[in-house]
Amino acid sequence: MRKHGIISIILLTFFALIGWYFFFNEMSANRPFRYGLDLVGGTELVYRADTSGVEDANGAMETLKEVIERRVNIFGVSEPLVQTERAGLVSGNSEDRLIVELPGVKDLDRAIALIGETPILEFRLARPGFEQIAAENPQTSVDALFAPTELTGRYLERARVEFNPTTGEAMVGLEFNSEGREIFATLTREHKGEVLAIILDGVALSVPVIQDEIRDGKAQITGAFTPEEAKELVRNLNYGALPVPIELSTSQSIGATLGEQALDAGVRAGLIGFVALSLFLVLWYRLPGLVSIVALVSYIILSLTIFKLVPVTLTAAGVAGFILSIGMAVDANVLIFERSKEELKKGKSIHDALHEGFHRAWLSIRDSNISSIITAIVLFWLGTSAVKGFALTLGIGVLVSMFTALTLSRTFLFAIAPEKESRLKRFLFSNGIHFENSKLKIEN
Repeated sequence: MRKHGIISIILLTFFALIGWYFFFNEMSANRPFRYGLDLVGGTELVYRADTSGVEDANGAMETLKEVIERRVNIFGVSEPLVQTERAGLVSGNSEDRLIVELPGVKDLDRAIALIGETPILEFRLARPGFEQIAAENPQTSVDALFAPTELTGRYLERARVEFNPTTGEAMVGLEFNSEGREIFATLTREHKGEVLAIILDGVALSVPVIQDEIRDGKAQITGAFTPEEAKELVRNLNYGALPVPIELSTSQSIGATLGEQALDAGVRAGLIGFVALSLFLVLWYRLPGLVSIVALVSYIILSLTIFKLVPVTLTAAGVAGFILSIGMAVDANVLIFERSKEELKKGKSIHDALHEGFHRAWLSIRDSNISSIITAIVLFWLGTSAVKGFALTLGIGVLVSMFTALTLSRTFLFAIAPEKESRLKRFLFSNGIHFENSKLKIEN
């Protein structure tokens, strides 16, 4: 008992400190949580995409959307809204547009920097006499010197820094996806002896001659890079090489769709629900119910601290996922208390009843939480950006709730479990009421 009491004091002190630091200290320093577009608004950027050089404009725009979303949402938690549209269909002068909405970003320059200058990677075949044309007129455009091919950065799977084993020169190694490998193999098979230029942002970095068919989908960019330059290029390419050039058309700040009042109302509703839940736990489960409230407060502090550190962008859907996980944390405590009550009714001591209650409830808690975690993983992996926030908060909440229910609650309960029993002590650790023969009877 003394060991559990010391551990409980340490845990309570720890959660009190992190609660003070990440909430009271951060809020007073005006560093609140990161909120989504629906709660605090943000910035909207509209880009004009040049799809004139590609055959499949729809496919290129979909790839562009995925690349930009990956660039501004590296960890999958910033909740950007990225969508494409085709404007001017009625007039016949249509253009493809990319719309990017970034939550909580009010500085337009910072918003544009988040998109960044993502490199345009192309592989082009040299036109006849390109060397003589370039020598006579160094200002000749890339289009006049090299003919475009199907192989572009949209098929790039990964890039990495490599070094020439002979000279030690830094190079950039490229590896294409399955579709890109087929295109690359066909290109090198049908154009042996020709120059296949590697074009980055309109500049020919390397103009190698195709010696033989390359079937493994691997290529190298050599351009007298320093290791730092090669590392930066690899990072930008892995963020995503744009399949088509884009140009910023318009930018503006946008307002919240739900706003501060909705956020305040949601927080107020959550507090009211927590108070009502706490009253029920104390009245129905007595002393274990009080312990579960302490564990639940610790759960909320720990979860919000993780949200702050990641950081997770809290939208209305994300808040809903977090609230849902709170209910699941209570479910685990209810299962434990009910199993313990059954053991008490069999005449076991309070200590033995609590031990058996945790042991019997574990399988049910494990199975229900694993199913929820699997659901959260599938939603995060396959869902859209708006769904990922819900999935992430739900998944984190479920994991933390398992920890608090099975570790904190257990430690706190065994710390206060009496060594010597009495009728009053058994009453405090039992739960429930029912009517028998028109008289109110307390379960024990």
